[in-house]
Amino acid sequence: MTSTPDTATVPVADEALKSTVAGVAEHHDLSILGLFMHADVIVKLVLMILIFMSVWCWTIMLHKRMTLKKLNRRADRFEDAFWSGEPMDKLYQRVKKSPADPLLSTFSAGMDEWQAGIAAGIPASDSMQTSLKQRVERSMSIAIIREMQILERGMTFLATTGSTATFIGLFGTVWGIMNSFTAIASMNNTSLAVVAPGIAEALFATAAGLVAAIPAMVAYNVFSSRLARYADRLHAFATEFSAIMSRHLDSSDRGGSGASSRRVA
Repeated sequence: MTSTPDTATVPVADEALKSTVAGVAEHHDLSILGLFMHADVIVKLVLMILIFMSVWCWTIMLHKRMTLKKLNRRADRFEDAFWSGEPMDKLYQRVKKSPADPLLSTFSAGMDEWQAGIAAGIPASDSMQTSLKQRVERSMSIAIIREMQILERGMTFLATTGSTATFIGLFGTVWGIMNSFTAIASMNNTSLAVVAPGIAEALFATAAGLVAAIPAMVAYNVFSSRLARYADRLHAFATEFSAIMSRHLDSSDRGGSGASSRRVA
């Protein structure tokens, strides 16, 4: 004869299970701060690394945005003055008193080499003139390379964050899930209330990795394009400057009166 369970014990068991689940839920705060505070030491370390990477990436992004906006605005003003017909020597003396700027540094490098080359007069031979042109172009190219290296600082960190943050977060997730399964085995309880907090803490690392990686990769692509356009602008100016210097030399060969410090129309 089969025995039936005492119906009085069923509510007691249900109440015990509910109290256990409530106790677990109360013990584990599933907010972002709670997930971080209750996470494993390794997961916490992963999250702190990702937070640092994200904060530093946003610092780089804001700095790049403000810097490029300011440089393009100053470049517009300088090019307006450059093509306004103002004598180059006067423009050069005025530029030397201005704050450092990639376009102004490129112009100053070209003018420094030009004035050094014509200090004893404009070279008469074609070979000397060709050498002067090459020195001016080389000085401006070196100035552009040096200035672009300064502007590109931080881009490597953006690329590194964009390509590695997801995997760092995934490492934290795998580690957290391993700990969750270990806890399940030790407690011999597969209740969702027991499993969920540990899984949530583990998945939080992946979410943090994505939050750090996605903006960094987008910013890297955007600022790489903007820096390339600004570099093209510097190279275009250097080419125009070299063409103006060539016209000065051609004018002197024809016996024209074009002074070496004034642009030829």
